Amino acid sequence: MPDARLSASPDAPPPGSPPEPTPKRAAWLLDAVRYGIPSIVVFGGIVVMAFGDENHLEGGAGIVSAGLAIFFVNWLFRTGVDGDRERDAEEAAREYFDRHGRWPNG
Repeated sequence: MPDARLSASPDAPPPGSPPEPTPKRAAWLLDAVRYGIPSIVVFGGIVVMAFGDENHLEGGAGIVSAGLAIFFVNWLFRTGVDGDRERDAEEAAREYFDRHGRWPNG
C-alpha cells in the first residue's frame, strides 16, 4: 500500500498547516454561528421571562446569561485569532528587515 504522503499532489498544503481561508460564500454561516445562535438563545430567555411566573423569571435570566456567554466566548476567540494574525505579520516584517536591511513599507 503506497504511503499517503508520497501520493499527495505538490499543490497540497503540508500536514498540520492552517486551513485555507473561508470563501465569501460561507461567510453567512459563520455569521449565523457567531451572532445568530446567541441571539436566538437570548430571545428564548426573554420569551421565557415574559410568559412565565416568578420562577420562570430566574430561569429566563439564566438562559439570557447563557446566550450572552456564547457571544462573549465567540468574541474572545476572534480577539485571540486577530492577535495571532498581528504576531504573524510582525514576524514576517522582522524577517523582511533581516533580509533587506530596511523595514517593509505598508
